[in-house]
Amino acid sequence: MRVSYSLLLAATLLTGAACSRVDVNTPTADPNNGLAHPFSTPAPTSANTVVPVPNDDMPLDTTRRPDWINTRIQKIQSTRQLNPPAQMYRYEYRGQTVYYETISGADQFSTLYDTTGKVLCHPEGGLTGKGDGNCPDFEKRRTGGVLVWTDQR
Repeated sequence: MRVSYSLLLAATLLTGAACSRVDVNTPTADPNNGLAHPFSTPAPTSANTVVPVPNDDMPLDTTRRPDWINTRIQKIQSTRQLNPPAQMYRYEYRGQTVYYETISGADQFSTLYDTTGKVLCHPEGGLTGKGDGNCPDFEKRRTGGVLVWTDQR
């Protein structure tokens, strides 16, 4: 029986490759910070982590609402109810009073307004969840949160 040299060589290579052992060493933790990846995703939570959760003692203050907020509320209530419900908070941020409107769902932006109703930025939401990038320090630097409106429909 005559066997081709190239056929014998191919069979030897295939047999050897199929029987060889391959070790894969995937790092499970970075020795510097304990994370497997520098941008590790936290474990899921049952609460929506994008919408701020007011403190139990956070008062609902409807007395200091500028007129533009009432107009904005009417506009929101003229549409279908959002899930989670829309909310407005008053904070101090970078030395000024600001109003923060929560996001209404996936890929939507939250909005930060000044006292005249001018949009300052979008702190959260969008495709990345990090807003428009114009106020990345809002969550860290805001103080004095007061809930001024929540959609209770």
